[in-house]
Amino acid sequence: MAAASNFFSIVAGVGAGTGRSVALKFAQVYPVVLLARNPSNYEAIVSEIKASGGHAIGVATDVSSPQSVVNAFSEIDREFGGKRLAAAIYNVGGRFVRKPFLELTLEEYEAGYEANGKGFFLFAQAVLPLLLDSVKESHHPPSLIITGATASLRGSANMSSFASGKFALRATAQSLAREFGPQGVHVAHAIIDGVIDIPRTKEWMVDAGPDAKINSDAIADSYWYLHTQPRSHFTQELDIRPYVEKF
Repeated sequence: MAAASNFFSIVAGVGAGTGRSVALKFAQVYPVVLLARNPSNYEAIVSEIKASGGHAIGVATDVSSPQSVVNAFSEIDREFGGKRLAAAIYNVGGRFVRKPFLELTLEEYEAGYEANGKGFFLFAQAVLPLLLDSVKESHHPPSLIITGATASLRGSANMSSFASGKFALRATAQSLAREFGPQGVHVAHAIIDGVIDIPRTKEWMVDAGPDAKINSDAIADSYWYLHTQPRSHFTQELDIRPYVEKF
């Protein structure tokens, strides 16, 4: 078994909530690369990881831009060349548009696909060759873990932009799981069905009772569970929701 120090991880889509929690969780074992469009989304998390004795770097990346993704992975190679990729987490939400369909512009409709369709395509094409290279040496199966949403399963009214992107993301994840699972790479899609408990949602669902929002650290624990599953026990899709959520 190769030492964990010979491996690293990548989290795309980092900010308060799931991205931060996942980065901190994986940084307990691996150096971690944090990707976000705005450096202010990852700078404090990089500092937090380093303060706790881990190693992290942040790279400003627009996953919907082919050149930005190429530049990001060139920087990752300069930093971690010689190490192998253990896990890649795609947590990009993209631009959220909630509007009646007849009021949508084409640009607004395409916004959902830019991050969740096109962005994931570019990210997956960059990480999958690295994950395949890790299959023989990684202690845990190299993993590509993807954050979905309620909209991955149903398109609610006024949500055609977001839902179309999340549908595309889920469909691509299923296809990749069937293609790369037999090659030893674990591709898993997580449906986050509920409100995540972050500062921005502090005033949401205050009358719903205790634990009515999803704890982002618990999401990170679930992602680590997915990453550490053996090849004889791959979960392709995991749904996560609070006990009060209707489904």
